[in-house]
Amino acid sequence: QVHLAESGGGLVQAGGSLSLSCAASGDDLRTYFLGWFRQAPGSEREFIAAHGWIGGSTIYADSMKGRFTISRDNAKNTVYLQMNSLKPEDTANYYCAADLTLGNLRKFQYEYWGQGTQVTVSS
Repeated sequence: QVHLAESGGGLVQAGGSLSLSCAASGDDLRTYFLGWFRQAPGSEREFIAAHGWIGGSTIYADSMKGRFTISRDNAKNTVYLQMNSLKPEDTANYYCAADLTLGNLRKFQYEYWGQGTQVTVSS
């Protein structure tokens, strides 16, 4: 069982930055990939990036490269998402999810997910 808790969302002006955190707890965390996703009202889910605990491998959606950076702190069992140069269209609920395979994450077939944290970017 894996529990995920996101934090760090809020209201920010366009051009600003936010850093989101996903604190993970549970068994065998190092066997899971953790990914960041977002979903805006009336829109489909979007994959942002994923990070493997072992080896530090990362992968980004092409559309998210450049402004978003995923990182992790093994000691704190936490994965972060640094978001820069935010735009109003980045407004969404951002959540993290975990699965044993990266492929499942990319297909939104994850085993565990959190409640998310709201990010609102004002123009």
